[in-house]
Amino acid sequence: MNIKQRKPLKKHAAEPALLHMRIALIASRPSIWREIIVPDHYSFFDLHVTVQDAFGWTDSHLHQFFTTSPFQRNSQYRHIAFPMPEMEDVIDERTERLGAWFKKPKDKLWYEYDFGDSWMHEVTLQKILPFYAAFNTPVLLDGARACPPEDCGGIGGFYQLLETLANPKDTGHHDMLEWLGIEKASDFDSETFDKSKVRFQDSKKRLKAYERGFGI
Repeated sequence: MNIKQRKPLKKHAAEPALLHMRIALIASRPSIWREIIVPDHYSFFDLHVTVQDAFGWTDSHLHQFFTTSPFQRNSQYRHIAFPMPEMEDVIDERTERLGAWFKKPKDKLWYEYDFGDSWMHEVTLQKILPFYAAFNTPVLLDGARACPPEDCGGIGGFYQLLETLANPKDTGHHDMLEWLGIEKASDFDSETFDKSKVRFQDSKKRLKAYERGFGI
């Protein structure tokens, strides 16, 4: 595959800052959400890795960001993503900085993970904070509820899964337990999120793995 080599990130002209963001899984009721703090010089690939780790996704599917809501009729959005032949005319997430898009509270973009299940997340800037060197890595502030299992059919499939687990008489109950690798329904607690178990991975190492995978 012939993907153009990325250019270095542009120098940051403004004073560096920290971005307090809330990421919510769209159509989850009650909401599945996380709040994080990241530097505004982060690239969108850095944010992708942070969201993956904060929620508990496995980063085993494609992803992209939308610059305006993809749900609005005739929305004129751009895609920010990892450039590859399957995704044309995208803004390179490896070099695009968060600070270029998140400039004031309530600014938002949309993040899609897994184009099959289409897990859509709304990313909203809550506050802009003074920069502190000690916060030059992601910080998880809080969150609520467990991340859905991968490949369960999107948000609709997830809630169908929960209904099946809650009903031992459902014909698919045993199969669902087996698919999840659990012995009883209570082993999957969709209401609990333990932020102490979140570990943020090195986005630079993840990026190298991506680039090796695409032969860059």
